[in-house]
Amino acid sequence: MTFEWIHIAYAALTLFIVINYGMIMTALVRKIGARVGGRYGIPIWQNYIDLAKNIALRSKITHGVMYYLGPVFRLTGGVGLLLFVPTIYGSVMFQNFSYAGDLILALYFVFFGTLGMALGAGESGHPHSAIGVSRGLAQVTAAELPLALGVYAISLQYQTLNITEIVAAQQGSIFNWTLFTNPLTTIAAMFAFVGTMMRSPFDVVLAPQEIPIGPPTEYHSAYLALMQTNRVLFPVAKVVIYMNLFFGGATNWAEFAIKVFAIYMVSVLIGVVYPRFRVEQSIRFFLKWGLPVGILAILTV
Repeated sequence: MTFEWIHIAYAALTLFIVINYGMIMTALVRKIGARVGGRYGIPIWQNYIDLAKNIALRSKITHGVMYYLGPVFRLTGGVGLLLFVPTIYGSVMFQNFSYAGDLILALYFVFFGTLGMALGAGESGHPHSAIGVSRGLAQVTAAELPLALGVYAISLQYQTLNITEIVAAQQGSIFNWTLFTNPLTTIAAMFAFVGTMMRSPFDVVLAPQEIPIGPPTEYHSAYLALMQTNRVLFPVAKVVIYMNLFFGGATNWAEFAIKVFAIYMVSVLIGVVYPRFRVEQSIRFFLKWGLPVGILAILTV
């Protein structure tokens, strides 16, 4: 029992560190995007102010039960994804709850939050909610195809579904990273990465240049605070997966911070350079480029 409580305490500490890192990093990314557009941007601490404000708010608007469970499912996807993969390789404290088949479970958590939000949007009462649901599920499904193929190629290459063992196989030299031992798999997975991060040109769900609707305007008060927490946690959790599978993992928090920021900036750089895709353009991109590269990665292995 003591052993279990120690692991729960370490997992809570991991969440605390990653959420705060995500709060600061996402604010910095927004500031970089603003500077690219010739604006000053938000203060670095703005995310903390917004989160505290929304937690303090209350609302009398009533919707169906699933509408309120949507943000909970979304946050569960981010928390589960982070806690069931090793954060720091070789650390007893920050191995979290990883186990032999954790790679398959991680893929479920990646999709779990999206499905939860789709169910929540269905009960929002907004006439355009079906548009957002169809856009989101169509794009995420198309983006997950190259990732699934890349993960299958990795499992064949390393003969395991244990993320810790995959990270262990990449230790010793930078050239042991999957990035160098299987570049096609990494490229296929990075196609999926830029799509699932929901940044431009793949932000077809929120479509900020087109329609002022979507979860940020549908939800309010503490429910919006849950979504804000997930928006800083879930992207970092997804980056941790990619870091472990393709970029050698991290053996300490300094290496973690550098690698997560560098991988995250790939989607940011693409987002500030390219305008938004239409839905059919986004799906066609993954089927035209990501899917063939994923197939080639499996054939190569």
